[in-house]
Amino acid sequence: MIAATVAVAVLLGVLYLVAAARLRGRGDPWPRRRDAAFTAGAVVLVASVAGTAAHDATVTGRPFTHHMAGHLGTAMAAPLLFAAGRPVTLALRALPPGPPRRTLVALARSRPVALLLHPPVAAVLDVGGLWLLYRTPLLARTHHTPSLDAVVHLHLLLAGCLFTFAVLAREPVRHRPATLTRALTLLAASAAHAVLAKSLYAHGPPGTAYTAADLHAAAQLMYYGGDAVELALALLIGHQWYRAEGRRRTPGRRLGAAGPVIRAR
Repeated sequence: MIAATVAVAVLLGVLYLVAAARLRGRGDPWPRRRDAAFTAGAVVLVASVAGTAAHDATVTGRPFTHHMAGHLGTAMAAPLLFAAGRPVTLALRALPPGPPRRTLVALARSRPVALLLHPPVAAVLDVGGLWLLYRTPLLARTHHTPSLDAVVHLHLLLAGCLFTFAVLAREPVRHRPATLTRALTLLAASAAHAVLAKSLYAHGPPGTAYTAADLHAAAQLMYYGGDAVELALALLIGHQWYRAEGRRRTPGRRLGAAGPVIRAR
């Protein structure tokens, strides 16, 4: 699993950087901060998966805390960094006209993708999956079934990406949800995540036997680490709203909605 994750992360990172270089090579601007964000996301993902796979108590003394650090990296931090890189926008701009680009456009504007990227749906898939993992015997079963553990980690990553991309809504997809919808969804998801963290402080996942100190440390990491990522998402949403309001209130743009823009001499 670690080898596959490293291979995929490296491949995606290389493809991203090659596409960005292609844009700049033909004179199109592409902020380097997006390159840095996407590359950092790949690094965080690899480190999180590798760290979670090595969460033996003999290594750290706190296996659940180590697992939780991997969860935060895989399901929250890496998706945030990937979304900041805007990979779909980059791919659409870098791909030449042809079947691959038309396929990506059709996929981005399809109804299934629009449904998955509807913020409440993405939130249920993301946070609901966490409740299923930690409040049922599922986590205990992953300790004895490597294939199930790999599926769970894949779900954490994909659901985290869906939620982050849906809340930020920065990619050219079929429908862009209203800012209020995205903000309220983030607020509700944050509350559900915090309640789950508090419940883990009191009672560990069914079927596990973590120590009280380990549970408390892991729950606190989940609570405060989740808050940090969610705060970053909230700030990004607020920044988007501020910029949109600024554009809407620009005199030239208001006049342009009713007729030609009158430019000052």
